[in-house]
Amino acid sequence: MKVLVYSAKEFEIPYLTAANNGKHKLTFIPESLNSKTAIKAVGFDAISIFSSDDANFMVIEKLKEFNIKYITLRSTGYDNANINAASRLNIKVANVPEYSPHAIAEHAVALLLALNRKINVSNTRVKNHNFNLNNLIGFDLNEKTVGVIGTGKIGSVFTKIMNGFGCKLLGFDRGENKTLVANFGMEYVDLETLCEKADIISLHVPLNADSQYLIDENCVEKMKPGVIIINTARGMVINTEHIINGLQNKTIGGLAMDVYENEKNLFFKDRSTQIPIDDMFVTLNAMPNVLITGHHAFLTDEALTNIAETTIYNLDCWSEDKASKNELYSLEAVTE
Repeated sequence: MKVLVYSAKEFEIPYLTAANNGKHKLTFIPESLNSKTAIKAVGFDAISIFSSDDANFMVIEKLKEFNIKYITLRSTGYDNANINAASRLNIKVANVPEYSPHAIAEHAVALLLALNRKINVSNTRVKNHNFNLNNLIGFDLNEKTVGVIGTGKIGSVFTKIMNGFGCKLLGFDRGENKTLVANFGMEYVDLETLCEKADIISLHVPLNADSQYLIDENCVEKMKPGVIIINTARGMVINTEHIINGLQNKTIGGLAMDVYENEKNLFFKDRSTQIPIDDMFVTLNAMPNVLITGHHAFLTDEALTNIAETTIYNLDCWSEDKASKNELYSLEAVTE
């Protein structure tokens, strides 16, 4: 099968090449998928896309015209792909439903620890031979209340780690994880109660109609003064403008994030010689109580191996005219 791999990163190509083992003809290009670059897929059977690619309705229609039959995502989230349009046009789409919940959860914990204990600030001082300890005070995690929004695979791992720190745990999700309740004392509450009681809030939900801007000014107004927010989910799960207001009025004590709602125009490229034309990002990046990483929570050897192997598995199934267990279907297809 001839496969065009969009948004191919230098770090992932060896993993995909090893997993493929010569079975499919992979062509790697750094360009992301959009309405202008879709034409590059001419002559291929399938494409592979990353979370920053845009497979919207118009792009899907173009891919159909170019005889693309399969799309395999190198991510769990698929909010960047119009599954309904693909289903209607008989283009099969599959994702990587689980590559390493530990990678994301552990990164969330790393962000929390670094932000709380001012690790970056302290390290910068030491590099400049400044050993002053002023303004480096954090707090013990032990006995603090942690609100976990989304208690699926990633949220569950995060919960277990926080339990190890001796934290009290509040959960918010559509359904309760009874294992977390029984083994780690997780107490499920509504979103308002979680915001009112949590010292730390960590987000682990997919982006959909229910979760978009889930954390907005109404939630911020109910939060405990000094609350720390960790977002390793999707950028648009929080309303960035409302979060900035909360940081400025000191309702929010700190924000650590690996994702950003406008990251498509910023992340995954070296822009060190450019000034970002994004006022919200510039504002956040200038705040001393904000810690940002560039969507690299998934970057572990284990996760990249699993992503590559699952991507090739999806292609193997399709090349053998079999259904992949990771295929995504539109709501219309499910209810028919």
